[in-house]
Amino acid sequence: MEATEVVGGGVGGEIWKAHTAVAMVQLFYGGYHVITKVALSIGVNQIVFCVIRDILGLSILAPIAFFRERRVRPPMTRGLLMSFFFLGLTGIFGNQLLFLLGLGYTNPTYAAAIQPAIPVFTFILAVAMGTETVNFLRTEGQVKVGGTLICVFGAIVMVLFRGPALFGYKEYIETDNEISAKGQPEPAGWLISNFMEFGFDHWHLGMLCLIGNCMCMAAYLAIQAPLLAKYPASLSVTAYSYFFGTLLMVMTALFMSTESTEWSLTRSEMFAVVYAGIIASALNYGLLTWSNKILGPALVALYNPLQPAASTLLSRIFLGSPIYLGSILGGVFIIAGLYLVTWATYRERQAAMVAIPHVSWASEQLIHRDSSLNKIPYQIGHIFSGSPVAKVVD
Repeated sequence: MEATEVVGGGVGGEIWKAHTAVAMVQLFYGGYHVITKVALSIGVNQIVFCVIRDILGLSILAPIAFFRERRVRPPMTRGLLMSFFFLGLTGIFGNQLLFLLGLGYTNPTYAAAIQPAIPVFTFILAVAMGTETVNFLRTEGQVKVGGTLICVFGAIVMVLFRGPALFGYKEYIETDNEISAKGQPEPAGWLISNFMEFGFDHWHLGMLCLIGNCMCMAAYLAIQAPLLAKYPASLSVTAYSYFFGTLLMVMTALFMSTESTEWSLTRSEMFAVVYAGIIASALNYGLLTWSNKILGPALVALYNPLQPAASTLLSRIFLGSPIYLGSILGGVFIIAGLYLVTWATYRERQAAMVAIPHVSWASEQLIHRDSSLNKIPYQIGHIFSGSPVAKVVD
């Protein structure tokens, strides 16, 4: 019982802290959307914006990880170096760059509509890699899949269905599309020309980039989870990944942004960069890595649909944006799906904790069976006399 209580109290407390951390990450991303909506209205090269944001985030993550995890950080190996490079390639570089390219070739509506695919891709990759287990014959497995679909459906409803304005005024001028599309660099001409040879136009290429963006984030979470199981320094994992992602982003920016004026920022843009580097990059990626180590990639990715809900709420509070019926309905579905998956995951963990003590008890009986044979008469005497069995010292 003591072991069970320790597991339930210690690990259980960490699990709920991780749930809170992932929810806060989505709230911080919602604040990031609101700040950039206001600060970037003039227009800035978004690749340059990402470079400065990533450099600032790395300058915070690297020293903290170096000093905090100095004693627990394992020595670097070639395999770990390749893993960190791949995490930086997918979760930092590919995730950000493909989203910018997709946004430039489509529009913010399509870019937002495709984001709910991240939990689905993550769930599929995690199951394929063995990080997540799903038993369709048990209620928990069926609830996991159903909750994931409900959560994704809620995000789609929030993006595609607006409905009447329940809070605020309909006359509010929406500036999302104008602001999000400004400062968007035209990608290299060879990219679109090569795809047009296969019959792709700008819109198809944009949708491919957005799907690639979702798959990169899903791969980042799914591959990071087994690495964290054998690499105890989670902050160092984030810092190494961010180093390679920032390096690739800087090389891309130098290739695609040749004008010196593109690297100058106004005061409002600098404020947005500082928030993006400290909160949206350093803090959020650190919390995501730590939560991924505890909750697993599928459950962490399932919180991603909360991002538009947080953005809607903060836009209402700080910008006076109206809240529509579609946002409320979508939020209800998202919360319901999260609850179902969390409940199923909790039931699976509870069943595993109940099974572990029984296995340990059986193993302990087999190990100590021979050594306890000569103590049977002594213990029988205590049992028949009604006194408690004392610990026998050899």
